[in-house]
Amino acid sequence: MQRIRMSSHQAPVQKLGDSEVKLTPKFKLAAVRDHLLESDSCIDPLIPGLPDDIALSCLLRLPVKFHSAGRTVSRRWYNLFGDKGRFFTQRKIMGFQDPWMFVFSFHKRTGKIQWHVLDLIHLSWHTLPAMPCMEKVCPHGFRCFSVSKNGSLFVCGGVASDMDCPLNLVLKFEVKSNRWTVMKKMITPRSFFAGGVISGMVYVAGGNSSDQFDLNSAEVMDPNEGVWHPVANMSTNMACYDSAVLDGKLFVTEGWFWPFYVVPRGQVYDPRTDNWECMAMGLREGWTGSSVVIYGRLFVVSEHERTKLKVYDSSDDTWETIKGDPLPEQICKPFVVNGCNDRIYVTGRDLFVAVGVIHRLNSSSTDENMKFVVEWQVVEAPEGFSDLTPSSSQIVFA
Repeated sequence: MQRIRMSSHQAPVQKLGDSEVKLTPKFKLAAVRDHLLESDSCIDPLIPGLPDDIALSCLLRLPVKFHSAGRTVSRRWYNLFGDKGRFFTQRKIMGFQDPWMFVFSFHKRTGKIQWHVLDLIHLSWHTLPAMPCMEKVCPHGFRCFSVSKNGSLFVCGGVASDMDCPLNLVLKFEVKSNRWTVMKKMITPRSFFAGGVISGMVYVAGGNSSDQFDLNSAEVMDPNEGVWHPVANMSTNMACYDSAVLDGKLFVTEGWFWPFYVVPRGQVYDPRTDNWECMAMGLREGWTGSSVVIYGRLFVVSEHERTKLKVYDSSDDTWETIKGDPLPEQICKPFVVNGCNDRIYVTGRDLFVAVGVIHRLNSSSTDENMKFVVEWQVVEAPEGFSDLTPSSSQIVFA
């Protein structure tokens, strides 16, 4: 199996140091280059024989794992690679947007929370600063969200394990600053709840309350304001097993649990009407794993059917099993799922990652029931991750 590689009329204003410059496409390169020249005491070229704009374009593509070595080349390289926040800000100015997978995990013996980042272009791992939160928390009680276009990540809710008390905590990580910020709290403390990002807005719903009963309340936050506002309540009180955003709506499932004594409940929220409705029967009964949306379709990595991948067909409210191998055996439960473009990323215990490339079958296929096929590749994790268990994964572009 081959190695997979991913490859207004007024100009915006970008602050560089103490100055402000208008950044039209024509002047983006010059703005970054001039800032570098101003901040250095020497004017030696970034790369001898190349103009600075071309050299800078090359250096901003250098994988993070080589940054420490790059800092030793020259003072200008040190200034470029020595500050991750500055580096990623310059990448954004230059228009570079690559996918990074942020994995929220915990040490299975100590329970310590850790964040690690997988560069999905170069398939290399990196670490994040420690998250500022209570030491004794249940890692599964949080809900994490990514606002990809802003290069930001949100961690909401959770439960204090020593007091068994839900939290209304909200934390934000920005790639460009490489730091965490404590945001305004949610209206209602909640854990094990649903959520998703729709049109750049963060929605949360349901979950467990401080009195151990399920919630029916829901709320929304504009990441630019950081303030939470209530939205319509769910039609029933419900904790969440999984959720997904599809066709501009938030789908929330209670999920199957073995043994299958009761039929799971499911609800769908439409922010355009601020209304909840019951989920279609076939959708909620077949939602037996962790979901991801690819090609505008809902896929699920099933935890019960030999970890095969399946896709939902809304036209007849049915599920189809995807052609291809099941999840690679190196990926051990519990696992978390996310996706980008035509790829599904399944992160299992010890942070081994299975990358599934989803191919559409052409219309001339003889098997009319199969519309997709998946091919898997495994990305092994460093030895230091051997005791880590994933709880969430989010993809951010930076």
